[in-house]
Amino acid sequence: MRVGLYGGTFDPIHNGHIHVIQELISRKIVDHLLVLPAGQPRLRDNEPHATGAQRRAMCQLAVSELPAEISKCVEVNPIEVLREGPSYTIDTVEAVAQNYEGDTIVLIVGTDAYEKIDQWHRADELKEMVEFVVIDRPEFPGQHNTSVDAIAVSATDIRAHKSDAVPAAVAAYIKEHNLYASK
Repeated sequence: MRVGLYGGTFDPIHNGHIHVIQELISRKIVDHLLVLPAGQPRLRDNEPHATGAQRRAMCQLAVSELPAEISKCVEVNPIEVLREGPSYTIDTVEAVAQNYEGDTIVLIVGTDAYEKIDQWHRADELKEMVEFVVIDRPEFPGQHNTSVDAIAVSATDIRAHKSDAVPAAVAAYIKEHNLYASK
């Protein structure tokens, strides 16, 4: 089995993320996909606006709105938001691999993250443990041979109320919890 790990800040999860999830499953790039909201992202300039629990809840709501044939292959895994202190991808991969012994672990990353892969904690070990699927992001095109392209949706624009490209349940959650309100 091919087990995909799709990590991200998901602040909030949006239609661009949903597109990638649907493509990964429907094209059988992976058989099972773990959506992993980041705990304390190490290579980001800013902390997430929403808490880990809020970002996890939004991911769960978004996955629940997927068509059944997709959602049955996707789960939101809280390993990184529950981890104390810095969260490194290698630690997550090692923990997940214990539960999927003998399966291929596929790490799904955007072109922007992949360009920094050599800066990641224990990058050489990570490269030996996983297969990478690199998603070309519209604002950060790469030279990667993937069959999945991202669609142009920006979490920054969503937080600034310049876009509403989120699943309906996520939009309701954002409104109910007054997330991303002007400060």
